[in-house]
Amino acid sequence: MHRSILSIAIPSIISNITVPLLGLADTAITGHLGSAAYMAAIAIGTSVFSTCYWIFSFLRMATGGLTAQRYGASDWSGARLCLQRAMAVALAVSAVIILLQQLQQPLATLALNLMDASGEVRALALLYFRILVWGAPASLALFALNGWFIGMQDARSPMWVALTQNVLNVALSAWLVFGAGWRIEGVATGTLAAQWTGFALAAILALRRYRKLRMQSDGGRLERVTWRRYFSVGRDIFLRTLCLVSVMFSFTVFGARMGDTVLAANAILMQFFLFVSYFMDGFAYAGEALGGRFLGSGNRGAFASLHRALFVWGIAMAGVFTLFFAFAGEWTVCLLTNVGAVRQAAFRLLPVAMAVPFVSIATFIYDGLFIGITATRDMFLSTAAGTLGYFALTALGTHLPIMAPECWLWTAFLLYLALRGSIQACLLPAIVRRKFHVQTTT
Repeated sequence: MHRSILSIAIPSIISNITVPLLGLADTAITGHLGSAAYMAAIAIGTSVFSTCYWIFSFLRMATGGLTAQRYGASDWSGARLCLQRAMAVALAVSAVIILLQQLQQPLATLALNLMDASGEVRALALLYFRILVWGAPASLALFALNGWFIGMQDARSPMWVALTQNVLNVALSAWLVFGAGWRIEGVATGTLAAQWTGFALAAILALRRYRKLRMQSDGGRLERVTWRRYFSVGRDIFLRTLCLVSVMFSFTVFGARMGDTVLAANAILMQFFLFVSYFMDGFAYAGEALGGRFLGSGNRGAFASLHRALFVWGIAMAGVFTLFFAFAGEWTVCLLTNVGAVRQAAFRLLPVAMAVPFVSIATFIYDGLFIGITATRDMFLSTAAGTLGYFALTALGTHLPIMAPECWLWTAFLLYLALRGSIQACLLPAIVRRKFHVQTTT
């Protein structure tokens, strides 16, 4: 079981950690263009596109869970159908994004108004938007393809696609900016070309996998994945993602209200959480792929073993990160900033932030398992409960000066993670009985 988990988790972790490295490269490129306006425009553009695409992450998750169940049932025609429907939805959504952006530019206008960008930044950001919006079909279709690969127990293909795409992005952007003399349009064009290259590579790998699938299916073990079923799963994941976005966005907003020093300290410590998530998401992907597979084959014993093994790895990873934060946390903060006030604020919050790895174990693992067995309604409800708890505690903290406001904010964030995981832990036994009972009686 551990070998199966690592075969999915390790390539997924490698794929995940390329994301912050790419962001650092883009920042370094724009940081040498001679004006802060370029960095501000890129920051706005990447933030909006990342948030927009994150909202549609159901294309990956729903496809991954449903495909994994087809894989477990040896229903190859059903697995192909999962990919075809996800691709159709991805292309439809991207067509709407492009159409709206070309007609009225609502995404760019909303972002620029919210961030009160200056005239120069506004002009540069609009140029960035106009170029990169044409990457929407490639980016969303790649979500669908990556979900399908994970469902087919293949984490290596997304890893190679991510590595190829990100290396090409950095190389092209650097050449277009420093070699060809382009400026922000060089960064946007390099990213656009890399997005389409990544999609093309993933499509080629998927087509190769298509040819290897047997055309005959044992059938009958699972209900057919109808459009209604797909959209039901996708809707739950979409709503759950909105909850995640609201928490992360409000965390930044609340921190900003506490002053620039707290905002900067929070941003540094949130990098700790994001770093943990890059690793823990790898094990969540393993739970998604293997959990769906075991449900599809009706192997309840293997699912129970998977559940236990994932927590072994989760506890081990949390222990490693906690020790790192304990012994190297202050050194890391000093590495990231030389501003004395920000350092001191981060040092005060570090003990609270150090609790994040252990508090978040259950959240990551159960999210993966719930996606794999498509218990998406329960996942959404647990996330909604955690979100309500987070906002309730942040509101309470403004009226109870027991501790500093920033400590209240981090405590609310911990409560949000803890509620999600604990509620899912309580719901899982009944869900497993229901899901596997259906499997054994069909």
